[in-house]
Amino acid sequence: MIEFPLGAGTTLAELARDPHPRLAELRAREPVSWLPELNGWLVTRRDLALDVMRDAGTFTVDDPRFSTAQVVGPSMLSLDGDEHSRHREPFTAPFRPREVRDGFAEFIEGETGRLVAALEPAGAAELRRAFAGPLAVAVVTKALGLTGVGTDTVLTWYDAIVRAVSDITAGHPADPAGPKAYAELRAAVEATVTQAAGTSLLTSAADRLALPEVASNAAVLMFGGIETTEAMITNALLHLLRHPDQLALVRADSALLDGAIEESLRLEPGAAVVDRYATRDITLGPAAIRAGDLVTVSLTGANRDPEVFPDPDRFDVRRADARLQLAFAHGPHYCLAAHLARLETRIALRHLLDRLPALRLDPDHPSAPQGLVFRKPPTLHVRWG
Repeated sequence: MIEFPLGAGTTLAELARDPHPRLAELRAREPVSWLPELNGWLVTRRDLALDVMRDAGTFTVDDPRFSTAQVVGPSMLSLDGDEHSRHREPFTAPFRPREVRDGFAEFIEGETGRLVAALEPAGAAELRRAFAGPLAVAVVTKALGLTGVGTDTVLTWYDAIVRAVSDITAGHPADPAGPKAYAELRAAVEATVTQAAGTSLLTSAADRLALPEVASNAAVLMFGGIETTEAMITNALLHLLRHPDQLALVRADSALLDGAIEESLRLEPGAAVVDRYATRDITLGPAAIRAGDLVTVSLTGANRDPEVFPDPDRFDVRRADARLQLAFAHGPHYCLAAHLARLETRIALRHLLDRLPALRLDPDHPSAPQGLVFRKPPTLHVRWG
């Protein structure tokens, strides 16, 4: 569309590699822009992003094109209205703030301590897969009550499902490893439910949902929980280690650690975009959107809106309004486990900073966040001591 020249010149490869300069241009000049490579609209301004995410009646996830549903089937992530509530409600209880604190803090402390203790003697490590990923898997499998599978197996499933979802979003055929991984995860969920001797979140959900529905929702909770936490830990640590002045502030005042986490979420949300589909013709900002159009919200773009966040590209652990970031989305599809992800990240960073002296990036293995849909460094090599 000639009225959206910036969108016409925007590539998905650019958005996957380093999206921030292009998103800033789009936000200033075409805050709702048609991207031919996306075959849809991209929303980059925060107020317009909120309009889309709040209005599930006009901008729905319930569409056969929704990428995650193509891999794992219908779930709370890909349904709206009463069906969304029916799928989501059986899983909500453990993820409320008090329940998260009472139910998970001690377990996370123990798992984090164990993982850091195993790393300490080496003096160097790649923390995404030696630390953040295993911690996230341990917590999410405990939360669900999934039994009979190891960390490496779950991470393999997760990698395959994320890769398939990303392929679909980029307009490519899904890697067949994704559906295969989901089939194995579904079998493990069903085995947990049918063989369970006690109670768990999976078994209690099975009292209200059919087994395939329990499995699809478990899949989105698992891959969301792993993705969110792994990205939060690695991105936040990368931001702190890249900015020694901000790290010094956190070391001098531990109360600033929460601010560092929120500011990292603002600058580099683990989930860069969320997809919606217009249910009717509507005008959004400068765009005349038609029923059926794909409307992709750039959480990454919205989180650097200078109308809300002055000097938006700066990492500032004392930014007063960092918690206005939209990394966990908004509206009916706000991340169910946001409180748990924050708790995990806070405990993880505290252990790493307290127990690994002179923690620093490994200059021999530089890395940066990347990804079209999910953004984090592929690796995070560090040294200490």
